[in-house]
Amino acid sequence: MQRLRNMAKGSVRTRMTLFYGGLFTLIAMGVLTAAQLLQQKLVNDSLQDVPFGYPFNTIPCAKRPSEAPSCTSVPYQPDSGIPEAGDLQANLVGSQRLVTLVAIAVITVLAFGVCWWLTGRLLRPLHRITATAHQLSLSTLHERIALTGPDNELKELADAFDEMLDRLEDAVASQRRFVANASHELRTPLAIQQTALEVGLAHPTPEKVAQIRAELLRNTERSKRLIEGLLVLAQGERGLDTRAPVDLGSVAEQVVADHLPLAERSAVTITAATHPVRVAGDEVMLFRLVANLVQNAIRHNHAGGHVLVELSPDAGLVVCNTGPLVHPEQVAMLFEPFRRLHADRTGSIEGAGLGLSIVASIAHAHDGTVTTTPNPDGGLTITVAFPVLTEAPGRAARHRQRREDADRLR
Repeated sequence: MQRLRNMAKGSVRTRMTLFYGGLFTLIAMGVLTAAQLLQQKLVNDSLQDVPFGYPFNTIPCAKRPSEAPSCTSVPYQPDSGIPEAGDLQANLVGSQRLVTLVAIAVITVLAFGVCWWLTGRLLRPLHRITATAHQLSLSTLHERIALTGPDNELKELADAFDEMLDRLEDAVASQRRFVANASHELRTPLAIQQTALEVGLAHPTPEKVAQIRAELLRNTERSKRLIEGLLVLAQGERGLDTRAPVDLGSVAEQVVADHLPLAERSAVTITAATHPVRVAGDEVMLFRLVANLVQNAIRHNHAGGHVLVELSPDAGLVVCNTGPLVHPEQVAMLFEPFRRLHADRTGSIEGAGLGLSIVASIAHAHDGTVTTTPNPDGGLTITVAFPVLTEAPGRAARHRQRREDADRLR
């Protein structure tokens, strides 16, 4: 009994064999038993109605028909060697019972054997999936199950597993690129500082010391911005602990006002057309999101270009800018960390290639989506859609005036 319990707790193949084989055996036993009982009843009824051609001396006197001679003239002789009807009936029933038991034994063996074979064939794709999963490591993420055959549940499971491996391989490759790029970006300022110290202080003069000081400050500022960007990126990927109502229209207006000097130095016109809306989230992170979009739109622009910042409950936050042409197949790479499509005009000291990566991370933390569309004449239109945007009270009149001004500028 304990061995049967252990088998029942074993593999899926064993449990399926025991269940389906036992079920089929029980059904077969029930059918054969019912057939045997029905046949036994039919035989009994038939034997009672059949007139046996026995001699009269073998028939007991009490059971002789009326036309038979009396026992006085033909005495009863039971030891004539001819079996009685009851003995024949018992022999038939015994033979039927023996055949039924043999059939049940054969069916039981065949049922469990066939079920074991069939379950093995059905579970073979699962064994293949399991073997592939056991072989997976960071160096074998390129392997796939690639199950062939009819479109059924097992093939659907194998295809889903392969798709998961595709996403996992892309994620690991992206992580490796991130680590390599982050190491390079962090090492570059250190190398510059080391070179400045070794060369500049070999024969120090007041002018060289001042120059080295300025160079060290620039590289320290660059490292500081890079580390801050990495921290914001990590915080955005972690998600939000608490949410509070944020007036996104006020945030956008403040960002535009703060970047007007940068736009003037770059000979870029910046226009805001914001609607008074609120979104649930973190105000500091949302400020960073809008600031990164506006900075990116100004830096990757050309003299005489323009930047348009729009905000509405229906469209969300939209930042559109002129600039160099961007091919549609290059859009996805813009959101990877440390990826720069074009060198910005202010030099790499102003950014580390984390701007749009931080935007996507913060948007994801706020359950939002980022959509990027290349403009036909150059530049990008980036739309950040949040799940809930509601109108902020008390600013509708100001919004209408700004909207009219923006329409005139267009």
